[in-house]
Amino acid sequence: MSRLALTLIIIGALNWLLVGIFEWDLVSAIFGGEVHRDSSAFSRIIYTLVGLAGLYSISFFFQDDAVVK
Repeated sequence: MSRLALTLIIIGALNWLLVGIFEWDLVSAIFGGEVHRDSSAFSRIIYTLVGLAGLYSISFFFQDDAVVK
């Protein structure tokens, strides 16, 4: 269950990275909805930071002493 939760968190963070950098929502593109998101510069910075944290979190899958089992 922990790996599933981590996977979903990473997918969500990567989606926010796309929103932050390209103002494009992958989840909406796949499942329907508004694909382009108009955001302020500050919110795009926050989205990008969340996305970068998601990229960093991918490394948790490969750690031997990780909390995720």
